[in-house]
Amino acid sequence: MTPQRVTLITLGVADLVAAKAFYGRLGWQEHGAQEGVAFYQMNRLALALFGLRDLAADQGQPEAVLGTGAVTLAQNFATEAEVDAAFAAALAAGGRALKAPETVFWGGYSGYWADPDGHVWEVAMNPFWPLEADGSLRLPA
Repeated sequence: MTPQRVTLITLGVADLVAAKAFYGRLGWQEHGAQEGVAFYQMNRLALALFGLRDLAADQGQPEAVLGTGAVTLAQNFATEAEVDAAFAAALAAGGRALKAPETVFWGGYSGYWADPDGHVWEVAMNPFWPLEADGSLRLPA
């Protein structure tokens, strides 16, 4: 049995310098400086940016062609205005709009954007999931 947790999410990127610049334009601060990888401290986990070829080699598949996969990363916010602001900031930083924020069938408000490498991010306000003071999510009982 393994613990039910995620401690690090690694995104494979085509150009590490460009990816770091994009996330920097979002206002994200790189944690330390390390050759060939960028780390960002998140709420109780970390995000890494790692070159696609280096990531494939690290996985033991140096000849593999990695894509972005069918994964969506999400940021939840307390208000619709915060969702709109985060969506606008992502587009201003160079992200690509996939779906503008709108009221959705499940009773919340959400939109989607993609970073320059095609990694999809959802920005959402879920009235059924109150956020902790630090913005982290604890699913209700």
